[in-house]
Parts: sequence; structure tokens; C-alpha cells
Amino acid sequence: MRRAALCAAVCAAVWAAPAARASSSVAYVGELMLFGGSFCPQYWLPADGRLMSIAQYQVLYALLGATYGGDGQTTFALPDLRGRAAVGTGQGPGLPNKPLGAQGGVETVALTTAQMPAHSHGLPASTEPATHATPAAGRVPATVQNGGAYASAGTGVPLSSIGAAGAAQPFDVRSPYLAMQWCIATEGLFPSQN
Repeated sequence: MRRAALCAAVCAAVWAAPAARASSSVAYVGELMLFGGSFCPQYWLPADGRLMSIAQYQVLYALLGATYGGDGQTTFALPDLRGRAAVGTGQGPGLPNKPLGAQGGVETVALTTAQMPAHSHGLPASTEPATHATPAAGRVPATVQNGGAYASAGTGVPLSSIGAAGAAQPFDVRSPYLAMQWCIATEGLFPSQN
């Protein structure tokens, strides 16, 4: 008899625990969450930048305002986290300030000459004197016979140059990622400020 009562109590506690957890995990209006499915659960909408009616979502508008878009009269926009990473607001040490709703960054970058670090390129030279018909494949003569390194005025001298390299194509600067569904709560508890 005692065993049956103990078993019944344990079973009741196990079955009641998930219900108690579920009832205490009510979302805050405006809370964002990642969801592993291709949709957002009930009372949540995709954080995809869509315009919302202020009249229909007054509580959510009270929190977001027109921070993420909309006219602030009849519409407001949800945050658009499609293909974006969320970062904290404010200014970290040595970093620029990030106000609420600020957007930035790009997926690819094409470097300009001004962005490249200072560097130099070598010019391969042959150790053969200029009296040889061909110093060495792909090289210019390092020495010339009788000090005649310069041509006389009016004489054309073929010049070697180090040409531009690269195609100025953008390259990917994204961190490795896993795409998931960002959702924003449209109903729930209204968060109080500290």
C-alpha cells in the first residue's frame, strides 16, 4: 500500500512538473528568440522587418516605437534579423557606439589600395651582364657593361614594371553561420524597467 502511494506521488510530481514549467515561462512582449522550425509559434511573429498596425499591436508598439521603421502614426516595423547578427547596444571599450536599431556591416568586401597594408614587391634581376642577349628568363639585367645604364636623350628604353594584380572581386567576410528563425513575441508579459 505504501509503495502504491509513493509511486502515485512520484508520477503526479513528474507529470505536474512540465505543466508548472510551461505556465511560468510566459514570454515578455517584444522578446526575441531563435526557433529551429520554419515558422514562429503562436503569439510570435518572424522578426523580418514587416510593417505592423499600431492599432492592432499597441502593446508591442509601446515598446518598439518606430525604432525599426514605419511611420509612427499608423504603422511600425518589426526588427529585421533576416541574414543579420544581433549585437548589443551601447559602446564597448574601443568600439563605436551602437544605438538601438542601428544597422551596419556587409557580407562581402573588395579591398582598395588605400586599405591594403604597406608592402613592396621585388623586381627579379639577372646577375648576367647586359652583353648577354637574354640575361635570364623573366629578369632584367642587374649590371650593364661599361656603366651604360642610361640611354642617351631621345633614345627609347623599354621599361619593366610590376603590374597590377588581382581582379578587385569582393570576398566573403561572414563568420560561419547556422540559419534559424528569429521570432518576436507579440503577446505576454509587459516588461517593467528596473
